Amino acid sequence: MSDLVVLDLTRARAGPTCVRMLADWGAHVIKVEATAKADPRMKGQNTQRNQPDFFNLHRNKRSVTLDLKKSEGHAIFMKMVAKADIIVENFRADVKNRLKISYRECEEVNPRIIYGSISGFGQTGPYAPRPGVDQIAQGMGGLQSITGEADRCPMRVGIPICDLTAGMYLAIGVLTALHERHRTGKGRWVHTSLLEAMIGMLDYQLARWTMVGDLPPQVGNEHPINVPTNLFPTKDGHVNLAAGGDHMFKRFCKALDCEELLEVEDFRTNDLRFKNRIAVNEAVSRVTRRFSTSEVVAKLNHIGVPCGPQYNIAELVEDPQVKHLGVTWKVEHPELGETEINGNAINIQGHEKGARLKTPEYGEYNEEVLKSLGYDDEEIIKLRDREVIV
Repeated sequence: MSDLVVLDLTRARAGPTCVRMLADWGAHVIKVEATAKADPRMKGQNTQRNQPDFFNLHRNKRSVTLDLKKSEGHAIFMKMVAKADIIVENFRADVKNRLKISYRECEEVNPRIIYGSISGFGQTGPYAPRPGVDQIAQGMGGLQSITGEADRCPMRVGIPICDLTAGMYLAIGVLTALHERHRTGKGRWVHTSLLEAMIGMLDYQLARWTMVGDLPPQVGNEHPINVPTNLFPTKDGHVNLAAGGDHMFKRFCKALDCEELLEVEDFRTNDLRFKNRIAVNEAVSRVTRRFSTSEVVAKLNHIGVPCGPQYNIAELVEDPQVKHLGVTWKVEHPELGETEINGNAINIQGHEKGARLKTPEYGEYNEEVLKSLGYDDEEIIKLRDREVIV
């Protein structure tokens, strides 16, 4: 994607996640950051950006500072728009309109521009003006109602799932619009929201309600339908296993030498095991406690029953398969030296993955970008003196 120029107006996580997908595959990304005077939240940026979160999220980008509230800053941005292929932003709707950088204004300068937007709840509608963050979208999007143990408080999942999925959905939408542009020559406004992304991720859990009126409950670590699927105790920890189908349950019983469970009337079919899931889980737990986690994993995988250890993150990165996949990338950190960040999960034959550029310093590429737009050294000094850039 090295032939594509992306203007990154995003902050927080959802928008940057979208842009990171493009940056990792070679897009020329220019992160346009507000000056501290235009946005006090930008103070201290050079200390914050070397923390793991920011450093991981904004690799493979170039940073410029620009006060879009000033007429000169707006004019510079529009010159950038004229040369760009893609813009990504996650302002509230009124902000981009107030700054006069909405799709409508950008399209007038560059009809080929693909303009990607992420909001909390959508670009229009009664909730459009509301601020939106992952925690709220998890609750309103129904995820918390089906997460956690039965009859307990709804539970937030351990990652910002709405932010991450909204970013990935937008990246797919941007690439779809880009494909259309190859045929039509015309850009598009592509937008999604944290709420829409979360609802989309509900998948069959939503369809259970809309199609047959079955309201999904909390089931903890269990599968909503297939039993036994759960996190079970072992001699030295826990093991995840999925032996819910009747053929899988038979394999499980054979592998762990507990074929007497097949003779229990209440365990004969998945429907019966579902109705008697407490008894099934107790019986399976008695079996798995006889073995170490590694023994259960070896025995069940040998016979084709899905199972695996329950890792924390320190254990995860030491797993031989994880190391083989190369899921982390080495990169130079200004304080830590060579370190590792989370990589990109997509593999494309013939293309190597990695961090081409470290996370940029605040405004590190001001001169490079401005000179590419025709500004000379004297003009750049004046822009800095007038605090259009910093």
